[in-house]
Amino acid sequence: MSSNGSGSGFAFIAGLMVGGAIGAIAGLLFAPETGEETRKKVAERSKELADEFLNKFDDLKDSVTEVMTDVKKGATEVLEDVKKETAEVLDDVKKSVTTK
Repeated sequence: MSSNGSGSGFAFIAGLMVGGAIGAIAGLLFAPETGEETRKKVAERSKELADEFLNKFDDLKDSVTEVMTDVKKGATEVLEDVKKETAEVLDDVKKSVTTK
């Protein structure tokens, strides 16, 4: 398995969002604007960040769903192979017992 698990992707996205929020807030606090303008910008930027976060979360969810689908498909294939091999071994044992 890769060392880049889905948890590290989430941590990166979360860190990116937190860093972006801190930078946006710092920029707004030091900007020479009225309180009303600042509050409006904070609200707009908060909505943008929330939308970005939700989009990234949806992307991550889709990736995890895709991986789980692949895992299920692989597990099904392995199970079918095991069943086939087991049936072949049982047939060989039956043939061996009946020929003796």
